[in-house]
Amino acid sequence: MNLSVQIGNLKLKNPVTVASGTFGHAEKYYDLEEVKRLGAIVPKTITLHKREGNSPPRIVETAGGMLNAIGIENPGVDGFIEKKLPAFRKIGVPLIISILGYTDEEFLTITRKFNEAKGVVALELNLSCPNLKQKILVAQDPKATYRVVKAVKKISRVPVIAKLSPDVTDIAEIASAAEDAGADALSLINTFVAMAIDIKTCSSILGNFTGGLSGPAIKPIALSMVHEVYKKVEIPVIGMGGIMTAKDALEFIIAGATMVAVGTANFINPRAPLEVLEGIKEYMKEKKIKDIQNLIGSLRESKGSYGH
Repeated sequence: MNLSVQIGNLKLKNPVTVASGTFGHAEKYYDLEEVKRLGAIVPKTITLHKREGNSPPRIVETAGGMLNAIGIENPGVDGFIEKKLPAFRKIGVPLIISILGYTDEEFLTITRKFNEAKGVVALELNLSCPNLKQKILVAQDPKATYRVVKAVKKISRVPVIAKLSPDVTDIAEIASAAEDAGADALSLINTFVAMAIDIKTCSSILGNFTGGLSGPAIKPIALSMVHEVYKKVEIPVIGMGGIMTAKDALEFIIAGATMVAVGTANFINPRAPLEVLEGIKEYMKEKKIKDIQNLIGSLRESKGSYGH
């Protein structure tokens, strides 16, 4: 069976990857041959300069998910390229690098640096991190989304993916702006702005006050948004948001996702992405589906339909 998918001019052997920030920098996985089975790996988001991240506590478990306010802790683009990237290349899995700039010029500077680095197959523009205390995210403004994507796309040597926020009035409008600017694919959804309160102290549990909600609690909304965007754009959609099992991933693919990214599940079960991949294969075999393209966007719109 054919599980390969296309992102711009990039062909990946299967549709399973990991969500940025949930696979660590993958040091624990370097010696595992199994990791090579994944379609791609997305490391933690990289900024121009080194970041220590937000004050603790940074993670809080919630009903059906978790809140995180890590704050993009990372060694900076130069530190990543020098110290982290060589080890990543040794894994032998295509690397999609998530980048975040605090200005348009920072996005461009990071892009230029990765243009000179070897082993990077695509850039994911993190336009939607919800825990950096910014009043308006790039992904909440169609004009800003268009401007940043167009600028990066103009100079990038690899496909450009725009990661979108669910905290918007009309995600399809933002998706269209990114597509019009030349994005090769869209990644959605990022986490929701959320919080947890300690009733003993009447204060926020997270050191950053608010954080990003992820996990099974957000899956139904993520699924709806992926399908909404799939109907609106022509470019591939990478779906994420509460994918814990192969069944979850298959729902996203049927809704229109070309690829799926496993996120929060990695904290519970590091083998989750591999189990998702195997489950997709088993489903296709059972349904006698020879090409994953025949499954992508196969959702029946008629009322009361179920399954493929």
